[in-house]
Amino acid sequence: MADNGSSSTPSKYITLVSSDGFEFVVLREAAILSPAIKSMVDPKSQFSEAKTGRCVFEEISGNVLEVVVDYFHYWYQNRDKEDVPDMEIPKELCLELLMAADYLGLDQQP
Repeated sequence: MADNGSSSTPSKYITLVSSDGFEFVVLREAAILSPAIKSMVDPKSQFSEAKTGRCVFEEISGNVLEVVVDYFHYWYQNRDKEDVPDMEIPKELCLELLMAADYLGLDQQP
């Protein structure tokens, strides 16, 4: 049995997979803005995502997950800045993005 458990350091990146099969490789530190993803990839958890570094979201389409990933990177790049301009989001995706944000726990952020 390979020793890929708690003794090894988690990868710097994780893969998020949409319901329609699109895959996004994301910096782990940016993606754990989501409490749901943070729990899934926590090395101390028993979730398979913690071992594989791969999170599949059957509820989120590729075009919505792409905007979520863009948001993770936008947040990560601007996390220490003040007066950050709002991120542009496609109006036609607002409802789906709101549902994805709720699902991922992003509405819990300060």
